[in-house]
Amino acid sequence: MTSAVESPNWGTELWDQYDNLSTHTLKGIEFLEKYGHFVRDRALIESEYASKLRRLVKSYQPKKKDEEDYQFTSCKAFKALMNEINDLAGQHEVVAEDLQAYVIKELTVLVKDLREERKKQLQEGQKLQQQLQTQIENLQRAKKAYEKAFKEAEKAIEGFQKADADFNLSRAEVEKHRTNMAHKTQACDHAKNEYAVQLQQTNQLQTQHFLSGLPEVFRRLQDMDEKRIKNIKNFIRSSVKIERNVFPIINKCLDGILKASNVINEKEDTLLVIEKFKSGFQPPDDFPFEDLSKGGSDSGSSNNINNIQVGGKIKEGGYTVKGTITGKAMKKRAGIFNIFGSRGNATVADGKEDLSDLPPNQRRKKLQQKVEELKNKISQEVAARDALMKMKTVYEDNPALGDPRSIETQLNECGHRLEKLHQELLRYQGYLEDANKAIQSGGHNNSVTGSPRLLNGGPRSHRNSVSATEDSLSRSASDSSVTNPTLNHNKRSAPGTPQLNHGCSNSPESGLGTSHTSLHAADSDPDQDHYDGNHHDADRTDGDGDDYEPVPAIGYCRALYAFQGKDASSEGSIPIAQDEELHLIELDQGDGWTRVRRLEGEFDEGFVPTSYIETTLFNT
Repeated sequence: MTSAVESPNWGTELWDQYDNLSTHTLKGIEFLEKYGHFVRDRALIESEYASKLRRLVKSYQPKKKDEEDYQFTSCKAFKALMNEINDLAGQHEVVAEDLQAYVIKELTVLVKDLREERKKQLQEGQKLQQQLQTQIENLQRAKKAYEKAFKEAEKAIEGFQKADADFNLSRAEVEKHRTNMAHKTQACDHAKNEYAVQLQQTNQLQTQHFLSGLPEVFRRLQDMDEKRIKNIKNFIRSSVKIERNVFPIINKCLDGILKASNVINEKEDTLLVIEKFKSGFQPPDDFPFEDLSKGGSDSGSSNNINNIQVGGKIKEGGYTVKGTITGKAMKKRAGIFNIFGSRGNATVADGKEDLSDLPPNQRRKKLQQKVEELKNKISQEVAARDALMKMKTVYEDNPALGDPRSIETQLNECGHRLEKLHQELLRYQGYLEDANKAIQSGGHNNSVTGSPRLLNGGPRSHRNSVSATEDSLSRSASDSSVTNPTLNHNKRSAPGTPQLNHGCSNSPESGLGTSHTSLHAADSDPDQDHYDGNHHDADRTDGDGDDYEPVPAIGYCRALYAFQGKDASSEGSIPIAQDEELHLIELDQGDGWTRVRRLEGEFDEGFVPTSYIETTLFNT
């Protein structure tokens, strides 16, 4: 039979190694504290690494000016890679935080507890040793007293024996020596008994000290040290577990990087480069051979060479309509724009609003982006208007919640912003349509950059001859009003039409508080330069007649408020009832009035305050 192996015991094996065990336990606690410092520094490194990764990702994020370059697949992959690296940094932060929470914090508490436990057990051991030492000292004192009493007793006995043998001494002296001997002998016996008692007590205490008292202290120190060692093992395992917990997410981040790399497509990037930089122009024709010996002129060749680099650019100082009746009308409109504080059409005058300074293909791309942007803005404004209308209805149903009149101003402003956006959308849709036509007709034509300008929100086609004056130019409200500039100038100047003298009033009919923000391209139009001299003559002759076709409707509108009309300050207007629906004939030209026509009856036409109606344009 094999006997069971006894577990090691410091109390029995190291009963006499108190000082060494004290030193060993102290070093063990210091080692645990050292391991804690290691884990703390490791967590700090993880945190710093995560922070540096985040700073790295942030420093390589695309700048606003470089966003256009990030449409390429390689750039998109790099951006996705940076996102994954940012997530990877987050996992290192998790490691640092978990080490701090589940290892460093517990380890710090454990070190404190172990130090207190060690101190307590060492104090207990010192107390036991002090008790044993005190008992040994008592034994030594008892032994010395016994030795002294024994010597004195022997001396007394010897003195009595001498006195008893000396016949010269009196009987009294002999009795004196006898009494002294008896007293010393009794004292010796008492010291002997005390010595025996102290010896027994010392032996018992010493046995108890080395067999139970001190071994118990050593056992507790052993348990404490084993607890320290076991916790070091657990802390190491916890550190590994903490790191393993983030491995799946780290692997997911790495998989994301691989997935981002799979997005890279060199052929697609090549097509994007073509789309980005393709001008849409056609290669130039061959240079003709000019035989000077046949008396030919080289002027044609020179012109051809010079025309190659035109690239669809409009030469400055082109045609103009200054001095014509239409030109005067346009100048008058510009004055109204300045009074109402609108931004005017400066970008058109600079030749930049229609992006005609760009190559055809790039121009079409930019215009498409602008159209989408305007559509998104219109959707937002429509949603805002609907929300305001609902709020106004709630206020009207329950005035305690708010004043409905406070919403009216916001509704007016929202309506004018919508009108302005609709005009701008129609204008850019016209630009886009002409850009598409120009590309289809060939990018080398100068008509590409001679794109039409819009007046009051609608596109207008080129006019290069007298016959072109009768073409349909309408895509918006303003187009129909400028098809024949002279005619429309006369129409708008007729008696009863709201003019500047009464349009600047502060009455609700004027609509000046909000309507001026809806003005656009009414002050100047560089594309009027396309008119030639013959067309000027046609404008002068055609503008004298009063018969004209009814202006087609460009949308419809609904009256938000009732308007009486026909008063001194609004001559030429028509009365409308609340919620009445009408055809929209002409948009606000900057004077706060919009031209409308009734849906039924005699089809009356007239002007109503822009702020009193809600307009919706047809999609053209």
